[in-house]
Amino acid sequence: MAPQFTERTLMYGKGDVFVYRTYAKPLMGVKPIPESAYTGDSNVIFAWNVDVALGGEPFRTSFTEGDNGLVVATDSMKNFILWHAAEFDGCTIESFLHQMATRFMNRYGHIDTIELGAERLHFDAASVGGAGGVAPSDIVFRHARNEQATARIAIHRGQVGGEPSVTFLEGGLRGIQLIKVKGSAFAGFIRDEYTTLPETSDRPLYIHLNLTWAYLNVDDAISDDPARYVPAPQIGDVVQSVFHEVYSPSIQYLLHQIGLRVLERFPQLAAVSFESNNRTWETIVEQAASAGAVFTEPRPPYGFQRYTLTRSDADEHWQNHDARIRPASQ
Repeated sequence: MAPQFTERTLMYGKGDVFVYRTYAKPLMGVKPIPESAYTGDSNVIFAWNVDVALGGEPFRTSFTEGDNGLVVATDSMKNFILWHAAEFDGCTIESFLHQMATRFMNRYGHIDTIELGAERLHFDAASVGGAGGVAPSDIVFRHARNEQATARIAIHRGQVGGEPSVTFLEGGLRGIQLIKVKGSAFAGFIRDEYTTLPETSDRPLYIHLNLTWAYLNVDDAISDDPARYVPAPQIGDVVQSVFHEVYSPSIQYLLHQIGLRVLERFPQLAAVSFESNNRTWETIVEQAASAGAVFTEPRPPYGFQRYTLTRSDADEHWQNHDARIRPASQ
């Protein structure tokens, strides 16, 4: 049976709006955490791939009658973002998206809803040699193609002429790929006539992982106080630290432990969500000549997991476990 859609959707927009802003305000003063050496970002290159969508009942006639009288051309949306990027005086992508959304609403009074998303285009300082040895350049950068920080915001007006308010805001980190060569297992699952997978007490575990997180108070994400902000690089460092520390009987358990640590380190967060893929290598030779083993890429299909850990879930977990492992912030 086909899914039933009961609410009208009226949105259109522009994708792949590449914003390369140089010398944005540096992100300094973030709260340090034990798992991460990240202390901020120079923002010499503040680069993002942005998408924008406008929506609301005033656009209905553009769909039903071909009336473009209230249509903001998507090319105009692109120019709006690029030109206003020059005036951006913040230091985080969440504050950038919030500023763009607010300015769109103020400029076009007939817009009911606006959604903006962004994915970070990472540029790392190139290492260059000099009289004092090798050091990071302050003018030359390499395009890094590792995991990407993301953010998404939605603002709704509510009524014509009403004050717009944030209805959705999340930070994110996508494209994480981590392999742990030992210290993971998978056993004790249902065995029946369909089961061919052997149990294992110590296997290499290769995961692809995307995370998103939501704040208890969206003002923390767009505040001028960097200590209230949750930087994506710190989230990534928490992920790899927990993966290193925890002996995981399953990927599900690993995600739960990562979520607990994230919510412990960042009490301003309301929830953290995961999408993970199991890309564990297929064993070819269990014992190599001197040590180790030989593996190859797994055959499709692949397993996946989706999980959201809320603040109340974490509080319940900590209440039900030894007080010695509860975070001090609780």
